[in-house]
Amino acid sequence: MNPLPSHDRPAAYVLEGMGGVGKTQLAAAFAREAWVAGQLDLLLWINAGDRIGIESAYTEAAVQLSGSNTKDPRSAAQSFLAWLQSIAQQHLWRWLIVLDDVVNPEDVHQLWPPASPHGCTVITTRRRDAALSGDSRHHIQVGMFDEKEAVSYLAKSLEKHRRSEPPGELAALAQSLGRLPLALSQAAAYMVDSGSKAVEYRNRLVGKEHSLADVAPDSLPDDQEFAVATTWALSVQKANELRPKRLAEPMLHLTSVLDANGIPAAVLTSPPALAYLAQQSRDRGKHRPQRQQPVCDADNAKGALRALHRLSLIDHTSEDPYTSVRVHQILQRAVRDALQPARTDQLVRAAADALIAAWPQIERDTVLAQALRANASSLISYAGDALCRHRAHPVLFRIGRSLGKSGQVSAACDYFESLIKALLEHFPTRVWLSCRDVPDQAVRL
Repeated sequence: MNPLPSHDRPAAYVLEGMGGVGKTQLAAAFAREAWVAGQLDLLLWINAGDRIGIESAYTEAAVQLSGSNTKDPRSAAQSFLAWLQSIAQQHLWRWLIVLDDVVNPEDVHQLWPPASPHGCTVITTRRRDAALSGDSRHHIQVGMFDEKEAVSYLAKSLEKHRRSEPPGELAALAQSLGRLPLALSQAAAYMVDSGSKAVEYRNRLVGKEHSLADVAPDSLPDDQEFAVATTWALSVQKANELRPKRLAEPMLHLTSVLDANGIPAAVLTSPPALAYLAQQSRDRGKHRPQRQQPVCDADNAKGALRALHRLSLIDHTSEDPYTSVRVHQILQRAVRDALQPARTDQLVRAAADALIAAWPQIERDTVLAQALRANASSLISYAGDALCRHRAHPVLFRIGRSLGKSGQVSAACDYFESLIKALLEHFPTRVWLSCRDVPDQAVRL
């Protein structure tokens, strides 16, 4: 970001991104730099979690700066904004107002500081709603570190405590953490406190016997409020309150067991996925009076995806139907860790059914087939055991068939050999493979 905006610069910056990417830290660095450089006469930092907090901060500022004595928060807030514009024009006051962590766009409705050549507003938020747009507002999407930044951050965090690690190990750890700044910060703190090496932390992180909470530091660094495992809880709650209500959370559950790098839209709008969403919505709404049983259609499913997108929990686009939904791998892990065991099997089966429903019998589209194989592999990697209870789920065989149909005969044979070994562990006395499950070239299995 530039220092204070001039006539040809935006009057407001909106820093948006998922929880944990460092939006507040960027805003604080910007404010600190401008203040130290003597570019400001007024700096006002507001924790903007709700409208009451914003109005209260404006009211206090109005009392201290303009001598306002009104007791009505709304009137005081408007009085402060009017004074801010007037004093900036008359005396060339240079000001910066930071509204940190705006949760709802409605909270800043008619509370935006005025556009002024002598002032600047910075908002940090997880929301991506159109209501936060405007002619004089510049949106900045705050994302993950790149590999070099992530490795450098980990190395410097450890160096402060006279620790060093091989760059290759730090790069592998950063990759496992999805280069999420918050996760990197807490990983470094855990390693320092526990004396663990990067490879040891990474083994705990990727191992199924540990949860994210198990690898969180006892005391969070840098005055952080939430551990990685819980940093998105409020966002999920808010997404669930958006229309169509109570569908965002179960939709997030479905995305958490599929491929983080891209989920085809057809999977998440298939009949099994819709049935799962409807059932979960019905279960979550039992305490609410309903005239009829909730029904979920494809439009509802897309609405749930948009709700998650608006809260920066997923990236949803219609431009690429094969990878229309992307979700961060650490967020996936946090969602899965919070699932109750009783619901995990139901979720895994629903996701597997959705894959089968979206998987064409004749694979003319090789890109779609590849995407479906990647999603099925992610599901099996997470909960392969759940797909083998009582009977082997058809998705286990579909991957091998798809490989064979795509001409990857050797890969298909290797896959079925591994599958048979896995099935024998669950069903030691019997394993069935029908001819239609196995490619012709792999009949020898």
